[in-house]
Amino acid sequence: MNSLPGLPAAKAGLFALVTAVFLAIPGADRARAAASPCEFDGIERIVAVGDVHGAYDGFLQILRAAEVIDANGHWSGGHTHLIQLGDVVDRGPDSRKVLDLLPRLAKEAASAGGRVHALIGNHEAMRIIGDMRYTTPGEYAAFANRDSEDVRRQAVEASTPASARAQALSQTPLGMVELMRAFDQNGEYGKYLLGLNTVERLNGVVFLHGGISPGTKTMRCADLNARVKSDLSSNLAKTRAKPTEAVATREDGPLWYRGLAEEPDTFAPQVDEILSGQQARAIVVAHTVRTDGRIASRFGGKVFLIDTGMQQQYVPTGQPSALEIRGDVFTAIYRDSREVLTGRGGRPAPAR
Repeated sequence: MNSLPGLPAAKAGLFALVTAVFLAIPGADRARAAASPCEFDGIERIVAVGDVHGAYDGFLQILRAAEVIDANGHWSGGHTHLIQLGDVVDRGPDSRKVLDLLPRLAKEAASAGGRVHALIGNHEAMRIIGDMRYTTPGEYAAFANRDSEDVRRQAVEASTPASARAQALSQTPLGMVELMRAFDQNGEYGKYLLGLNTVERLNGVVFLHGGISPGTKTMRCADLNARVKSDLSSNLAKTRAKPTEAVATREDGPLWYRGLAEEPDTFAPQVDEILSGQQARAIVVAHTVRTDGRIASRFGGKVFLIDTGMQQQYVPTGQPSALEIRGDVFTAIYRDSREVLTGRGGRPAPAR
């Protein structure tokens, strides 16, 4: 949600301050994350979940409804592959809890013969870049400790002229510096995020946060993953300076593109070209919120939109949801109901 290119003028000053503090944090040497596999076949069951935005309780609720965790929050999905499409952070208070949950579930799933695929979203990219415009007070508070007053003062003094320090202190919440250190490329969560893929292909279905655009249709998942990792690690300074040119931050890039959700139905031929370029039968995306709280399919069951506004503090009409894929059957899962979206071959399901 939202876009990095074209930063609102009203927030440019705060962004400059945050970036200055961020760059003053020790640990400037950046290590590029190793690439991981991005194409998987022969999966019995896939469960996909879109934007979480700190809605930890809602995330747990939908994982239980999808029968991938038990009442105690432990993996119960057996051989299921759970894929989360990014935007765990920002807009809600409990993003740190979700970030801690995903790797734990990944270990438990692997032991049971399943797998957890966590992807990066545009808000994770923003966090790595140092754009904290949508970070909430609760997220900062989750990183605050008894030393936070001193940490904040030292960081501001190291990055801000004396004449501006009072204002800088007032604009730097307790826990902000610790959060930024944690999301630095050498920090606990920064390293974790840089190890995640942007795009994966499971059973011939492409999953990613924003979408595959006509401009990136011939770039397969390995290429897109490598470009985004590079933009957010070894080329981070260039990405910050020219965000409209980096794959990780440009509007038609895989983290930001909205065309699959917003283009008219006449865009169908381009969708076919995108699928051909990806050698895929369908694409599942998040990013563009469905304010009616319902998962939708477009272009004859070739595109699925699964951001249904799980963070209800941000989208009051939203709700948690998941998309289940078994063979050619795509089913929307909600906390108390299920709805078959397509029948065999990707065709829309018959009316019931």
